[in-house]
Amino acid sequence: MASVGWQAVGSQREAMALAAVSNPLIRKLEHGAVLSDVERAALEALTLHRRCVPARQDIAVYDNTDRVYLVMSGIAGRYKTLLQGRRRIVSFAVPGDLCRMHVSGSAARDLRLGALTPCSVVDIPRAKLSDLIETHLGIARAMRWLTLMELSRAREWLVNDSRPADKRLAHHFCELLVCLQAVGLASENSFELGISQTDLADALGISQIHINRVLQALRAKGLIVWSKSVLTIPDVPQLMNFAEFDAVYLSLSAI
Repeated sequence: MASVGWQAVGSQREAMALAAVSNPLIRKLEHGAVLSDVERAALEALTLHRRCVPARQDIAVYDNTDRVYLVMSGIAGRYKTLLQGRRRIVSFAVPGDLCRMHVSGSAARDLRLGALTPCSVVDIPRAKLSDLIETHLGIARAMRWLTLMELSRAREWLVNDSRPADKRLAHHFCELLVCLQAVGLASENSFELGISQTDLADALGISQIHINRVLQALRAKGLIVWSKSVLTIPDVPQLMNFAEFDAVYLSLSAI
């Protein structure tokens, strides 16, 4: 009986280890800090209770500042609705991304977070996340790295706005590729991209007619193939060079 018990414990530990490896939050944070088994287990426990959010529906409630939102699957967008009613997407959120980590009071009304594709999301109590950061040194280091990386990412989106539309879109595709590769959700040159042309237009701040022309131009140059919700980049270095993309700002190389 004792040997059976030990086998059960061993199987449970193996299952937890496999779950931690496949957890996009853990995979992402380990680009920023070394995490112990205890810290991985604490993060895994944090992400057990997920909810599904359909595409085109908001993930975050305006005034709810006591929650941090973790995207576990799908693609979301941080966006603002302009006075004319137009939407401007200011960043994409992919699996492993923590959203609204640093908001309070009126700042919570500034940006909305919406599902661009069907998403699974974890609503993390802000106080619980703070406790983990205070308790675990590795998690604290990883969260500091994550904050700096997101600031760098936001700056790059600002710089990218100065490029022509075709280069801006190519840059977004490169960023999505690298970010999804970091959590094991992209191959060397392709990933699932189930968002609409409207979403891409709102990320670039251009019209739907213009985004269609930009996509056609990238296809005509042989830089991308987008079919059946899968984006394939035939020559990744070529697209990165065209987009003036340097992944250094994402700080996603192995530590």
